[in-house]
Amino acid sequence: MIADLAVIGGGIVGLASAHAWQNRFPGSSVLVLEKEPVLGAHQTSRNSGVIHSGIYYRPGSLKAKLCVAGARQMIAFCRENAIPHAMPGKLIVATRLDELPRLQQLYERGCANGIQGLELVERERIQDFEPHAAGLRAIWVPSAGIVDYGLVAARIAEHIRSAAGEIRTGCRALRFKREAAKWHVETTLGVFSSRRLITCGGLYADRVARSAGAPDNVRIAPFRGEYYALRQDRQSLVRSLIYPVPEPGLPFLGVHFTRDIQGGVHAGPNAVLAGRREGYRRRDMDLGDLAELACFKGFWKMAGRHWKTGLAEWSRSLCKPLFVRALQRLVPGVRSEDLLCAPAGVRAQALSADGALLDDFSIVQAEAAAHVRNVPSPAATAAFAVAQVIVETASSH
Repeated sequence: MIADLAVIGGGIVGLASAHAWQNRFPGSSVLVLEKEPVLGAHQTSRNSGVIHSGIYYRPGSLKAKLCVAGARQMIAFCRENAIPHAMPGKLIVATRLDELPRLQQLYERGCANGIQGLELVERERIQDFEPHAAGLRAIWVPSAGIVDYGLVAARIAEHIRSAAGEIRTGCRALRFKREAAKWHVETTLGVFSSRRLITCGGLYADRVARSAGAPDNVRIAPFRGEYYALRQDRQSLVRSLIYPVPEPGLPFLGVHFTRDIQGGVHAGPNAVLAGRREGYRRRDMDLGDLAELACFKGFWKMAGRHWKTGLAEWSRSLCKPLFVRALQRLVPGVRSEDLLCAPAGVRAQALSADGALLDDFSIVQAEAAAHVRNVPSPAATAAFAVAQVIVETASSH
Protein backbone atom coordinates (compact mmCIF):
# COMPACT_ATOMS: atom_id res chain seq x y z
CA MET A 1 0.00 0.00 0.00
CA ILE A 2 1.17 3.52 -0.81
CA ALA A 3 0.07 6.11 1.74
CA ASP A 4 -0.81 9.64 0.74
CA LEU A 5 1.38 10.95 3.56
CA ALA A 6 4.09 9.52 5.78
CA VAL A 7 5.09 11.43 8.93
CA ILE A 8 8.42 10.60 10.54
CA GLY A 9 8.16 11.27 14.28
CA GLY A 10 5.38 10.61 16.77
CA GLY A 11 5.87 13.62 19.03
CA ILE A 12 3.14 16.19 19.46
CA VAL A 13 4.12 18.21 16.36
CA GLY A 14 4.35 15.15 14.13
CA LEU A 15 1.00 13.85 15.39
CA ALA A 16 -0.63 17.26 15.02
CA SER A 17 0.67 17.40 11.43
CA ALA A 18 -0.85 14.01 10.59
CA HIS A 19 -4.13 15.12 12.16
CA ALA A 20 -4.07 18.42 10.26
CA TRP A 21 -3.49 16.56 6.99
CA GLN A 22 -6.52 14.36 7.62
CA ASN A 23 -8.63 17.44 8.33
CA ARG A 24 -7.46 19.18 5.16
CA PHE A 25 -7.65 16.11 2.92
CA PRO A 26 -10.51 13.93 4.27
CA GLY A 27 -10.27 10.32 3.24
CA SER A 28 -6.54 10.44 2.53
CA SER A 29 -4.30 7.72 3.93
CA VAL A 30 -1.82 8.77 6.60
CA LEU A 31 1.02 6.83 8.19
CA VAL A 32 2.99 7.93 11.27
CA LEU A 33 6.32 6.21 12.01
CA GLU A 34 7.82 6.57 15.52
CA LYS A 35 11.10 4.99 16.62
CA GLU A 36 10.11 4.63 20.31
CA PRO A 37 7.68 1.99 21.62
CA VAL A 38 5.37 4.79 22.81
CA LEU A 39 4.34 8.14 21.36
CA GLY A 40 5.63 11.46 22.66
CA ALA A 41 8.40 9.85 24.72
CA HIS A 42 10.85 12.73 24.64
CA GLN A 43 10.24 16.50 24.37
CA THR A 44 6.45 16.05 24.32
CA SER A 45 6.37 14.38 27.72
CA ARG A 46 9.47 15.87 29.34
CA ASN A 47 8.68 19.56 29.69
CA SER A 48 7.08 22.02 32.07
CA GLY A 49 3.61 21.57 30.56
CA VAL A 50 3.09 25.32 30.09
CA ILE A 51 0.65 26.74 27.55
CA HIS A 52 2.70 29.79 26.57
CA SER A 53 1.07 33.12 25.78
CA GLY A 54 3.54 34.33 23.12
CA ILE A 55 4.98 37.29 25.00
CA TYR A 56 8.65 36.42 24.43
CA TYR A 57 8.80 36.19 20.66
CA ARG A 58 9.77 38.80 18.09
CA PRO A 59 6.66 40.34 16.48
CA GLY A 60 6.20 38.95 12.99
CA SER A 61 8.20 35.78 13.68
CA LEU A 62 6.69 32.33 13.22
CA LYS A 63 7.01 31.75 16.96
CA ALA A 64 4.99 34.87 17.75
CA LYS A 65 2.23 34.26 15.22
CA LEU A 66 1.93 30.53 15.78
CA CYS A 67 2.20 30.62 19.57
CA VAL A 68 -0.64 33.11 20.01
CA ALA A 69 -2.88 31.28 17.53
CA GLY A 70 -1.75 27.85 18.69
CA ALA A 71 -2.47 28.56 22.35
CA ARG A 72 -6.09 29.31 21.47
CA GLN A 73 -6.31 26.11 19.43
CA MET A 74 -4.67 24.07 22.20
CA ILE A 75 -7.16 25.33 24.80
CA ALA A 76 -10.08 24.67 22.44
CA PHE A 77 -8.82 21.12 21.77
CA CYS A 78 -8.50 20.45 25.50
CA ARG A 79 -12.04 21.69 26.12
CA GLU A 80 -13.49 19.67 23.24
CA ASN A 81 -11.70 16.50 24.35
CA ALA A 82 -12.12 16.83 28.14
CA ILE A 83 -8.36 17.07 28.71
CA PRO A 84 -7.55 18.59 32.12
CA HIS A 85 -5.97 22.02 31.82
CA ALA A 86 -5.90 25.26 33.78
CA MET A 87 -5.08 28.94 33.27
CA PRO A 88 -3.24 30.04 36.44
CA GLY A 89 -1.42 32.92 34.71
CA LYS A 90 2.23 33.91 34.81
CA LEU A 91 4.25 36.57 36.61
CA ILE A 92 7.49 37.68 34.89
CA VAL A 93 9.59 39.38 37.56
CA ALA A 94 12.49 41.84 37.22
CA THR A 95 14.77 41.50 40.24
CA ARG A 96 17.63 43.77 39.11
CA LEU A 97 17.69 47.36 37.85
CA ASP A 98 19.30 46.33 34.56
CA GLU A 99 16.32 44.06 33.86
CA LEU A 100 13.74 46.84 33.97
CA PRO A 101 14.27 48.06 30.37
CA ARG A 102 14.02 44.47 29.11
CA LEU A 103 10.86 43.93 31.13
CA GLN A 104 9.34 46.99 29.47
CA GLN A 105 10.39 45.64 26.05
CA LEU A 106 8.72 42.33 26.87
CA TYR A 107 5.51 44.13 27.77
CA GLU A 108 5.58 46.09 24.51
CA ARG A 109 6.36 42.93 22.56
CA GLY A 110 3.44 41.11 24.16
CA CYS A 111 1.10 43.98 23.27
CA ALA A 112 2.39 43.95 19.69
CA ASN A 113 1.73 40.20 19.51
CA GLY A 114 -1.91 40.75 20.49
CA ILE A 115 -1.80 39.15 23.94
CA GLN A 116 -4.81 40.21 25.94
CA GLY A 117 -4.87 41.29 29.58
CA LEU A 118 -1.19 42.08 30.10
CA GLU A 119 -0.54 44.21 33.16
CA LEU A 120 2.58 45.95 34.40
CA VAL A 121 2.80 45.36 38.15
CA GLU A 122 4.73 47.70 40.42
CA ARG A 123 6.83 46.46 43.32
CA GLU A 124 4.18 47.01 46.00
CA ARG A 125 1.61 44.91 44.07
CA ILE A 126 3.74 41.88 43.17
CA GLN A 127 2.60 40.03 46.27
CA ASP A 128 -1.05 40.59 45.34
CA PHE A 129 -0.38 38.06 42.58
CA GLU A 130 2.30 35.92 44.24
CA PRO A 131 2.44 36.38 48.05
CA HIS A 132 5.93 34.85 48.35
CA ALA A 133 7.55 36.46 45.29
CA ALA A 134 9.84 39.49 45.32
CA GLY A 135 11.06 41.91 42.68
CA LEU A 136 11.26 45.46 41.44
CA ARG A 137 8.54 45.23 38.82
CA ALA A 138 6.67 42.49 36.97
CA ILE A 139 4.33 41.64 34.11
CA TRP A 140 1.16 39.70 34.84
CA VAL A 141 0.21 37.40 31.94
CA PRO A 142 -3.28 35.98 32.60
CA SER A 143 -3.34 33.88 29.41
CA ALA A 144 -0.57 31.46 30.47
CA GLY A 145 -1.83 27.95 31.20
CA ILE A 146 -0.81 24.39 32.02
CA VAL A 147 -1.61 20.97 30.56
CA ASP A 148 -0.12 17.49 30.24
CA TYR A 149 1.12 17.41 26.64
CA GLY A 150 1.55 13.64 26.79
CA LEU A 151 -2.22 13.37 27.25
CA VAL A 152 -2.78 15.80 24.39
CA ALA A 153 -0.56 13.71 22.11
CA ALA A 154 -2.40 10.53 23.07
CA ARG A 155 -5.75 12.13 22.25
CA ILE A 156 -4.47 13.37 18.87
CA ALA A 157 -3.35 9.81 18.12
CA GLU A 158 -6.86 8.58 18.87
CA HIS A 159 -8.25 11.03 16.34
CA ILE A 160 -5.72 9.91 13.73
CA ARG A 161 -6.64 6.26 14.19
CA SER A 162 -10.39 6.99 14.19
CA ALA A 163 -9.92 8.63 10.77
CA ALA A 164 -8.29 5.39 9.49
CA GLY A 165 -4.74 6.66 9.95
CA GLU A 166 -2.00 4.18 10.84
CA ILE A 167 0.60 4.69 13.55
CA ARG A 168 3.61 2.40 13.81
CA THR A 169 5.71 2.56 16.98
CA GLY A 170 9.10 0.90 17.43
CA CYS A 171 9.73 1.82 13.79
CA ARG A 172 12.98 3.72 13.22
CA ALA A 173 13.49 5.38 9.84
CA LEU A 174 16.88 4.40 8.40
CA ARG A 175 17.00 5.68 4.81
CA PHE A 176 14.90 7.65 2.34
CA LYS A 177 14.62 7.36 -1.42
CA ARG A 178 12.65 9.54 -3.83
CA GLU A 179 11.65 7.56 -6.91
CA ALA A 180 8.81 7.64 -9.44
CA ALA A 181 6.97 10.46 -7.64
CA LYS A 182 6.98 8.50 -4.39
CA TRP A 183 8.93 8.48 -1.15
CA HIS A 184 10.28 5.13 0.02
CA VAL A 185 11.22 4.96 3.69
CA GLU A 186 13.39 2.06 4.80
CA THR A 187 12.76 1.33 8.49
CA THR A 188 13.48 -1.30 11.09
CA LEU A 189 10.03 -2.74 10.29
CA GLY A 190 10.42 -2.78 6.52
CA VAL A 191 9.93 -0.34 3.65
CA PHE A 192 6.97 2.06 3.56
CA SER A 193 5.98 4.21 0.60
CA SER A 194 4.06 7.47 0.37
CA ARG A 195 3.29 10.28 -2.04
CA ARG A 196 4.17 13.02 0.44
CA LEU A 197 6.57 13.14 3.37
CA ILE A 198 6.90 15.14 6.58
CA THR A 199 9.99 14.66 8.73
CA CYS A 200 9.67 15.78 12.33
CA GLY A 201 12.48 13.97 14.11
CA GLY A 202 12.73 15.99 17.34
CA LEU A 203 16.18 15.45 18.85
CA TYR A 204 17.25 13.88 15.54
CA ALA A 205 15.47 16.40 13.31
CA ASP A 206 18.64 17.50 11.51
CA ARG A 207 19.81 13.95 10.77
CA VAL A 208 16.41 12.75 9.59
CA ALA A 209 15.88 15.82 7.39
CA ARG A 210 19.41 15.57 6.00
CA SER A 211 18.99 11.90 5.10
CA ALA A 212 15.83 12.86 3.18
CA GLY A 213 17.69 15.51 1.19
CA ALA A 214 17.30 18.68 3.25
CA PRO A 215 20.21 21.19 3.30
CA ASP A 216 23.10 20.25 5.58
CA ASN A 217 23.55 23.63 7.25
CA VAL A 218 22.22 23.16 10.80
CA ARG A 219 22.90 20.80 13.69
CA ILE A 220 20.79 19.95 16.70
CA ALA A 221 22.51 20.91 19.93
CA PRO A 222 20.85 18.97 22.77
CA PHE A 223 20.40 21.08 25.91
CA ARG A 224 19.39 19.21 29.06
CA GLY A 225 16.92 21.00 31.30
CA GLU A 226 17.12 19.82 34.91
CA TYR A 227 14.21 20.24 37.33
CA TYR A 228 13.48 20.12 41.01
CA ALA A 229 10.04 19.59 42.53
CA LEU A 230 8.85 21.47 45.61
CA ARG A 231 7.97 19.28 48.57
CA GLN A 232 4.23 18.97 48.99
CA ASP A 233 4.20 20.94 52.24
CA ARG A 234 5.99 23.85 50.52
CA GLN A 235 3.92 24.07 47.33
CA SER A 236 2.00 27.02 48.77
CA LEU A 237 5.07 29.16 47.99
CA VAL A 238 3.90 29.32 44.37
CA ARG A 239 0.37 30.19 43.33
CA SER A 240 0.73 30.38 39.53
CA LEU A 241 3.83 30.49 37.28
CA ILE A 242 6.81 32.69 38.19
CA TYR A 243 9.49 33.53 35.62
CA PRO A 244 12.58 35.77 35.55
CA VAL A 245 13.33 38.24 32.78
CA PRO A 246 15.18 36.11 30.19
CA GLU A 247 18.76 36.82 29.18
CA PRO A 248 19.01 38.64 25.82
CA GLY A 249 20.25 36.73 22.79
CA LEU A 250 19.42 33.25 24.12
CA PRO A 251 16.32 31.13 23.39
CA PHE A 252 16.04 30.02 27.03
CA LEU A 253 13.83 31.52 29.74
CA GLY A 254 15.94 30.99 32.87
CA VAL A 255 15.07 28.82 35.88
CA HIS A 256 11.49 29.45 36.99
CA PHE A 257 8.57 28.00 38.95
CA THR A 258 5.64 26.25 37.29
CA ARG A 259 2.62 24.41 38.61
CA ASP A 260 1.60 21.21 36.84
CA ILE A 261 -1.89 19.98 36.14
CA GLN A 262 -1.60 17.38 38.94
CA GLY A 263 -1.06 20.19 41.48
CA GLY A 264 2.71 19.90 41.91
CA VAL A 265 5.26 22.70 41.59
CA HIS A 266 8.47 22.37 39.57
CA ALA A 267 11.55 24.57 39.62
CA GLY A 268 13.78 24.80 36.56
CA PRO A 269 14.90 24.10 33.96
CA ASN A 270 18.47 25.16 33.47
CA ALA A 271 20.08 24.64 30.05
CA VAL A 272 23.27 22.56 29.95
CA LEU A 273 24.75 21.03 26.84
CA ALA A 274 23.98 17.30 27.01
CA GLY A 275 26.54 14.61 26.22
CA ARG A 276 24.15 12.82 23.87
CA ARG A 277 20.93 13.55 22.01
CA GLU A 278 18.87 11.78 24.65
CA GLY A 279 21.18 12.66 27.53
CA TYR A 280 18.75 12.95 30.43
CA ARG A 281 21.46 12.25 33.02
CA ARG A 282 24.84 13.93 33.51
CA ARG A 283 26.63 10.65 32.88
CA ASP A 284 24.87 10.02 29.54
CA MET A 285 27.50 10.30 26.80
CA ASP A 286 27.63 9.30 23.15
CA LEU A 287 30.96 9.77 21.37
CA GLY A 288 29.26 9.86 17.97
CA ASP A 289 26.88 12.63 19.02
CA LEU A 290 29.72 14.61 20.59
CA ALA A 291 32.00 14.17 17.57
CA GLU A 292 29.29 15.26 15.14
CA LEU A 293 28.70 18.45 17.11
CA ALA A 294 32.43 19.10 17.58
CA CYS A 295 33.02 18.82 13.83
CA PHE A 296 30.39 21.48 13.11
CA LYS A 297 32.04 24.90 12.91
CA GLY A 298 28.93 26.61 14.23
CA PHE A 299 29.33 24.82 17.56
CA TRP A 300 32.69 26.44 18.28
CA LYS A 301 31.39 29.87 17.26
CA MET A 302 28.45 29.42 19.62
CA ALA A 303 30.73 28.19 22.41
CA GLY A 304 33.04 31.17 21.98
CA ARG A 305 30.09 33.54 22.13
CA HIS A 306 28.26 32.04 25.11
CA TRP A 307 30.91 30.21 27.17
CA LYS A 308 30.29 32.33 30.26
CA THR A 309 26.58 31.53 30.22
CA GLY A 310 27.35 27.86 29.60
CA LEU A 311 29.75 27.77 32.54
CA ALA A 312 27.13 29.35 34.80
CA GLU A 313 24.54 26.79 33.71
CA TRP A 314 26.92 23.90 34.42
CA SER A 315 27.79 25.41 37.79
CA ARG A 316 24.09 25.46 38.75
CA SER A 317 23.76 21.89 37.52
CA LEU A 318 26.64 20.62 39.67
CA CYS A 319 26.01 22.81 42.71
CA LYS A 320 22.50 22.77 44.13
CA PRO A 321 23.05 25.87 46.33
CA LEU A 322 23.71 27.91 43.16
CA PHE A 323 20.49 26.60 41.63
CA VAL A 324 18.63 27.50 44.82
CA ARG A 325 20.17 30.98 44.82
CA ALA A 326 18.80 31.60 41.32
CA LEU A 327 15.34 30.53 42.50
CA GLN A 328 15.57 32.71 45.59
CA ARG A 329 15.78 35.79 43.37
CA LEU A 330 12.13 35.08 42.54
CA VAL A 331 10.91 33.47 45.78
CA PRO A 332 13.26 34.34 48.66
CA GLY A 333 11.62 31.85 51.04
CA VAL A 334 12.53 28.73 49.06
CA ARG A 335 15.20 26.57 50.75
CA SER A 336 17.46 23.81 49.50
CA GLU A 337 15.63 21.22 51.61
CA ASP A 338 12.35 22.21 49.92
CA LEU A 339 13.57 20.87 46.57
CA LEU A 340 13.47 17.25 45.44
CA CYS A 341 15.12 15.97 42.25
CA ALA A 342 12.70 15.57 39.34
CA PRO A 343 13.07 14.07 35.82
CA ALA A 344 15.02 16.12 33.30
CA GLY A 345 14.18 16.93 29.70
CA VAL A 346 16.35 17.56 26.65
CA ARG A 347 15.59 20.42 24.27
CA ALA A 348 16.44 20.05 20.58
CA GLN A 349 17.88 23.44 19.66
CA ALA A 350 19.09 23.98 16.10
CA LEU A 351 22.46 25.64 15.63
CA SER A 352 23.46 27.38 12.38
CA ALA A 353 26.91 27.37 10.77
CA ASP A 354 27.54 30.93 11.97
CA GLY A 355 27.08 29.88 15.59
CA ALA A 356 23.57 31.27 16.07
CA LEU A 357 21.03 29.37 18.13
CA LEU A 358 18.06 29.52 15.76
CA ASP A 359 15.51 31.81 17.36
CA ASP A 360 12.56 30.83 15.18
CA PHE A 361 10.87 27.71 13.88
CA SER A 362 12.51 26.26 10.77
CA ILE A 363 10.39 24.29 8.30
CA VAL A 364 12.06 23.55 4.95
CA GLN A 365 10.19 22.72 1.75
CA ALA A 366 11.40 20.01 -0.61
CA GLU A 367 9.87 18.02 -3.44
CA ALA A 368 6.58 16.64 -2.06
CA ALA A 369 7.96 17.05 1.45
CA ALA A 370 8.37 19.31 4.46
CA HIS A 371 11.31 18.96 6.80
CA VAL A 372 10.93 20.30 10.36
CA ARG A 373 14.41 21.24 11.57
CA ASN A 374 13.80 23.54 14.53
CA VAL A 375 10.65 23.50 16.66
CA PRO A 376 11.71 24.08 20.27
CA SER A 377 9.48 25.75 22.84
CA PRO A 378 6.76 26.96 22.34
CA ALA A 379 6.23 24.15 19.80
CA ALA A 380 3.99 22.11 22.12
CA THR A 381 1.77 25.13 22.81
CA ALA A 382 1.68 25.99 19.10
CA ALA A 383 1.47 22.41 17.81
CA PHE A 384 -1.84 22.77 15.98
CA ALA A 385 -0.85 26.08 14.37
CA VAL A 386 2.62 24.78 13.47
CA ALA A 387 1.02 21.69 11.95
CA GLN A 388 -1.05 23.83 9.59
CA VAL A 389 2.12 25.49 8.29
CA ILE A 390 3.83 22.11 7.92
CA VAL A 391 0.90 20.66 5.97
CA GLU A 392 0.73 23.72 3.74
CA THR A 393 4.47 23.37 3.07
CA ALA A 394 4.30 19.61 2.33
CA SER A 395 1.27 19.86 0.04
CA SER A 396 2.18 22.91 -2.02
CA HIS A 397 5.10 21.58 -4.10
